[in-house]
Formats: sequence, C-alpha cells, structure tokens
Amino acid sequence: MNRRWLILCGAAAVVLAALVAWLVWRPRAQPPPRARPYLEYTACLLTDGRGPVSASVWSGMQDASLATHAKVQYLQVAGESTAANAMPYLASLVQRRCAVVFAVGTAQVAAVAADAPKFPGVRFVAVGGSLAGANVTNIDASDPAQVRGRVDTFLRTAVRSSTP
Repeated sequence: MNRRWLILCGAAAVVLAALVAWLVWRPRAQPPPRARPYLEYTACLLTDGRGPVSASVWSGMQDASLATHAKVQYLQVAGESTAANAMPYLASLVQRRCAVVFAVGTAQVAAVAADAPKFPGVRFVAVGGSLAGANVTNIDASDPAQVRGRVDTFLRTAVRSSTP
C-alpha cells in the first residue's frame, strides 16, 4: 500500500508541476494597441456647428475614418456668419494639409466658392451648396438623414483612390 501511495503522490506531483509550468509560460494574448494607426490622409470639416446637417456630416466622416483609418478633424467658425469670416478658417484647414474639406453652413460654402480655385490640390465638398469647380463636389443636404451615408461613401472612395 505504501508503494501505491508513493506512485499516486508522484503522479499527482508531476501533473501539478506540469499545470503550474503551463500557467506560468503559456503564450498570452497581446493587449490591443492603445493608439489607432492612421493613414497619411486627413479629411476636415469646416462648420458653423449648428443643426442636424453638421452632426450628420461629422458622423459620416467618423464612419469613413473607422473603415479607412483616415484622420478626421473639424473646425468651427466663431463670430459672424460671413464668408469673409470663414475664409481664414478655411485657409487654416488647407495649411493643415486636409485632402478633403467638407463645408457646412452658408458662410462656409461661400468661403469655399471664393477660395477653392486657389487650392487645386484640395478636394472641397459643399454640403447643401451648388458650386461649380474642378475640385468641388456638392452633396444634397435636403434630407439630413441621408447626408451621413453620402459623406461616408464619398470619403471612403476618396481615401481608396488616393492610397496605393
């Protein structure tokens, strides 16, 4: 009986040692990275910050960013709602190297109408506008519920066409 007991204790010790070794040296899953890797592509929103259209455009930009890893940012025009007041804000976005600038609001769209020809390398999107120009696209804003999807689709296409 002592011999059986010794064999049983020895086997239990081996199993316990193997279990402890497995727990200590098993491969562990790496935690997900904290910082999200982004492309060298930035889309910007120039907005008056009011109304459901601005919120829909921003949501569509965020949706596209999640899908493409493009950076998105916005700038809200402060002060009077005039094209002259919006122009420095628009120039700021161009200087930040925004590949696409979405403009929401009467003053912001008017600033794009005045300055878009000066920046042929930037794509401008007039949300709710009817502008003409080689680097300007208009998105209908009559139905704010559809704006989000239109912005998302436009931005995804723009990112795909610019990245190899």
